[in-house]
Amino acid sequence: MIELDDIDRALIRALAEDAGRPAGELGRSVGLSQPAAWRRIRRLFASGALSGRRLELDAEKLGFGVTVFLGVKLATKGRMSMEDFERVLGAIPEVQRVEHVLGLYDYRLRVVARDLADFERVLRRRIMALPGIGSIEANVMLSEERRPGPI
Repeated sequence: MIELDDIDRALIRALAEDAGRPAGELGRSVGLSQPAAWRRIRRLFASGALSGRRLELDAEKLGFGVTVFLGVKLATKGRMSMEDFERVLGAIPEVQRVEHVLGLYDYRLRVVARDLADFERVLRRRIMALPGIGSIEANVMLSEERRPGPI
């Protein structure tokens, strides 16, 4: 675990808002010079505290107006291995996230679709057709609010 001071936390918050901002601009926002900000950012990446840069897509603007969270319980663990199940789900482009969870369900999926009819098609033809599916619970997302992380 890396030790973070208030400036590191401020840099992380600024990067979380816009990872494409130049180091000079980031430095100015936290009271550092460009080289000092760059050194801190490099240290955060080198330590593994930060990794990659992500582009956020607006699913609705791209034509995907429905997001559904599925709780999936596998029928029997032996019919399809969890690794195979995860691999097969990875081939379904509408399945945006696969989370292996502990609790009532084995998996939580985030699925996007153009509309409810499109979601029904994906659910019936692609997800429910997978061997080993036991039960599924669907929750349609009404709205989403992003909150900053704990830093």
